[in-house]
Amino acid sequence: MGIPANRGVWSFGFGESKEVMEVERSVLIGTYARAPIVLASGKGCKLYDVEGREYLDMTSGIAVNALGHGDPDWVEAVSEQADILTHVSNVYYSIPQVELAKCLECSFADRIFFSNSGTEANEAAIKFGRKFQRFSHPDVKEPPVMPGVTFLEYISFSNSFHGRTMGALALTSKEHYGSPFEPVMPGVTFLEYGNIQTAKQVIQRGKTAAVFVEPIQGEGGIYSSTTEFLQSLRNACDDAGALLVFDEPLAGGLPIGAVLVTERVAAAINSGDHGSTFAGGPLVCKAALTVLDKIRNPSFLSSVSKKGQYFKELLAQKLGRNPHVKEVRGLGLIIGIELDLPALPLVDECRNSGLLVLTAGKGNVVRLVPPLVISEQELEHAAEILLKCLPVLDSN
Repeated sequence: MGIPANRGVWSFGFGESKEVMEVERSVLIGTYARAPIVLASGKGCKLYDVEGREYLDMTSGIAVNALGHGDPDWVEAVSEQADILTHVSNVYYSIPQVELAKCLECSFADRIFFSNSGTEANEAAIKFGRKFQRFSHPDVKEPPVMPGVTFLEYISFSNSFHGRTMGALALTSKEHYGSPFEPVMPGVTFLEYGNIQTAKQVIQRGKTAAVFVEPIQGEGGIYSSTTEFLQSLRNACDDAGALLVFDEPLAGGLPIGAVLVTERVAAAINSGDHGSTFAGGPLVCKAALTVLDKIRNPSFLSSVSKKGQYFKELLAQKLGRNPHVKEVRGLGLIIGIELDLPALPLVDECRNSGLLVLTAGKGNVVRLVPPLVISEQELEHAAEILLKCLPVLDSN
């Protein structure tokens, strides 16, 4: 199938994909091992390259395009806001920012801090954690800044990924992300994900500032925590006077992140303690409002759960008998297929067959994170392509 008539391709003077890739190699720093396709447009759960080939998108821009591509309500909101006001900085008040903050109060939060990304949100949470402990214990002498210090220690978990800035790198368990840039932030202890007893022993009053945990580990290999584990962390942090930070994404195709806190934590933060030039701008906040208005609808959330369960069962049925498939796991529409060997050959073969998927874990997990608006028919099509492409693993 070619590009729909209303989805034009902007070539900017380039010809075929090969030319774009050659120019890219000469002008950009080589930090990305890109897949060899040049994407030009998208609609719904479909993407199209510059040659007009169609792909079913099961990546969602790495799990951020919740409504897929070109959602009409999202496009209308962004277009209208761009025509009104895009950016003014946080020197001034703006209405979409306050509206979004009020909307996010539907969670546990009393106060919100906006950022441009998940890693920036984690950096803010790191700073807030330290400031909160000093605010809560004003009579404690300032400790030396080194591993084992009072009130400055953080806890993270195995298979974790919290971002690529220096503080977030320190909380990320995979050594290859941080080792080229050492020394990273000291004072981080890594525990086994899901181990309740160890967490209870290590989270201590007068030592632990905050615990960072992903309720669902994406990059780590699609591991879901149990309610019991998360509740045990909540209890241990309460007993120790430490903060508990859930690291989850907030996005809809434009860059935005947020730190949600209680009034007790917010009381420790003063004007000038932290800030951002672009964060919480009118345009991105209007876009996020549109996403939240849709995804927090109970019927929408119910459909995501239903489709996720259906897709997991379908994958287990179609792929489960293959000797290379060890497990199909996940929650909702975040699903991982663990293999007994590297997943990249399967990812490449799927792409050649019109399906875009990712790797995760130690490179042996196929990560499926489609837009939440995906249909059951599209999920069935994805499962068929995966089944058709599985034999490539035998030749690798």
